[in-house]
Formats: sequence, C-alpha cells, structure tokens
Amino acid sequence: MLANKSLKEFLEETASNKPVPGGGSIAAMCGATAAALTGMVANLTIGKKKYAEVEELMKEIEEKTSDLRNKFIDDIDRDADSFNEVMDAFKLPKETDEEIVSRKKAIQEATKKAALVPLEVAEEALKIMSIIETVVESGNQNAVTDGAVAAMMARTAVLSALYNVKINVLSIKDEVFVMDVNQKVNELEKKAVELEKQILDKVVL
Repeated sequence: MLANKSLKEFLEETASNKPVPGGGSIAAMCGATAAALTGMVANLTIGKKKYAEVEELMKEIEEKTSDLRNKFIDDIDRDADSFNEVMDAFKLPKETDEEIVSRKKAIQEATKKAALVPLEVAEEALKIMSIIETVVESGNQNAVTDGAVAAMMARTAVLSALYNVKINVLSIKDEVFVMDVNQKVNELEKKAVELEKQILDKVVL
C-alpha cells in the first residue's frame, strides 16, 4: 500500500516513471496534511486556560480531523487503485464483437469510478475548510499560521483532485453523468477559492 510507505519512499515512487501515485493520490495527501495541521491547532488549544470556553469544541474538531485524516490516507490508495482498474480494463481482450462491447463497457465503468474517487476527495477537502475556519478564528492564535497553511493545503486538495475528475470525464460517453459531475466540479472550485480567501483574511499578523 502506498500509504504505508515512508515519506521518502512515497516521494521516490511518485517521481518514478510509474503512473501511480499521481496527482489524485497527491491531492489526497494534501487533504491528509490539511487535516493533520487542523488537528494540531486544536490540540494546541486544548488544555489552555485562555481557551477554556472552546475546549469542548476543539476536542470535537480534533476527533473529526482525525477521522478525515484517516479517510484521506485511505484515498491515496483508492485513487491509485481506481486508475489501475482503468488500465486493467484497457487490457481486456478485443478479438470478437462481444469482447469489444464488454471491453468498452468495462472501460467506461472504470473511468467513472476513477472520476468519482477524486470528486469525493474534493468534497471532503472542502468540508475540512469550514473546520479550519473555526480553528483559525477560535483556536490558539500562536498556531494561527498553521491554520492558514491547512487552508491552503485543503484548497490545493480540492483543486488538484478536481483536475483528475476533469481529465477522466473527457473519456466518459454518458452525457448525463458528465453534466452532473461537471456541475459539481464548478461548484466545488468556486467554493474552495472563496473559502480559502475568507479564512486567510482572518489571519492577522
């Protein structure tokens, strides 16, 4: 599993001539990093007398970000696996008319999945941005810049995941599916950029 490799091994494999891990896995890693930083700000707030009023809120945030971090870690491999499924579909036999039809169907289904995995990553990364806004506003102000970095990493996770969605939908013939996914992509892109600016505007140094 990619997620179980050391950071050095993971980056070396990313830099190799292998197609995975690619941008989708990196998007998930960005999401995991955003979640980790958000959890750090929450943990640096918990137990501080100055922030006693938000202690329970920060404990809830720490728990949520821990769950999200683990989900993003799983998504590193989910994205790679979905790409491999597309490649496997292309390797299916195409000698007979029946095999050709079956192969085309398998390619389409695998490509849809390869689009939906990063779409889910983008949706989860956008979700964490709202949590980041809370820790930036109410968390330990000595770690406010860590919250800012978390916001930037989350925005990167959203936008980079959506690029992987976009390239996959180019090969999908299902017009209704493509239209629905593209609408979600546009909404997520807009919200991520707006929310990042909203969060960073609250970081006063």
